[in-house]
Amino acid sequence: MTRSPRRADRTWLFSLAAMLLLAYAVTPASQAADQLADTIETIAPSVVGVGTHAPTRNPRVDFRGTGFVIADGKAVLTNQHVLPERLDEERREQLIVLVGEPGSPEVRAAETVAHSRAHDLAILRIDGDPLPALSLGNPDDLRPGNQVAYTGFPIGMVIGFYPVTHTAIISARTPLALPAQRDDQLDPGQVARLRREQPPMVFQLDGTAYPGNSGSPVYDTATGQVYAVLNKVFVQGGREAAVREPSGISYAIPLDLAAPLLEEYERKFR
Repeated sequence: MTRSPRRADRTWLFSLAAMLLLAYAVTPASQAADQLADTIETIAPSVVGVGTHAPTRNPRVDFRGTGFVIADGKAVLTNQHVLPERLDEERREQLIVLVGEPGSPEVRAAETVAHSRAHDLAILRIDGDPLPALSLGNPDDLRPGNQVAYTGFPIGMVIGFYPVTHTAIISARTPLALPAQRDDQLDPGQVARLRREQPPMVFQLDGTAYPGNSGSPVYDTATGQVYAVLNKVFVQGGREAAVREPSGISYAIPLDLAAPLLEEYERKFR
């Protein structure tokens, strides 16, 4: 029994429609994944580890967080809380950044040239040749629901110098202060202080991060433009709890709050 030409045409059209629907369903997701992979390749060489080095200490390097290269290629933006309160001069401790290829980092000396304790931001100046600087975007372009990524060293040097990338969405813009874990822990004095001090607005992210991620660049998954600096994670418990049971709630400082520090850096090294 042979098919009629009309029935054969219908079968061919149905097959073509099915293939087109399948292509439409699969291609956008795969394209987005490839796009993010390309973006990570561009971002990773500019992401550095931040810590201290002391020749008589074991281990010699104390990893403290993440940073990323901006401006002239010798400026590193990170969190203020990543930096030590003071350096141990007796042990000849110095501030450093770790740069280079995954698995084989180069140690570069660094110095703090601008910082803001109120906004938990700092800019370092590193020795040696300039590194690729990341492109900075306008934080006002981000809205709740936008997808972003951040690359850093979430568990420090436990697995070695290998940058790790997480993705998230922007959940909200919220005050920087986290006054309490529950409503019943807020007293009128705390509420009044928050209103008086008017803490800056930051991004809340629906994404998992860890203590070592502090200072990671938060960037657009397609363009690689950086909009914020990962600042902290919401935890119920101490540092161990943050690693063992991450909350999936993280916070990032918008780059507009780093503008005065960048201006200070450029005045010094213009």
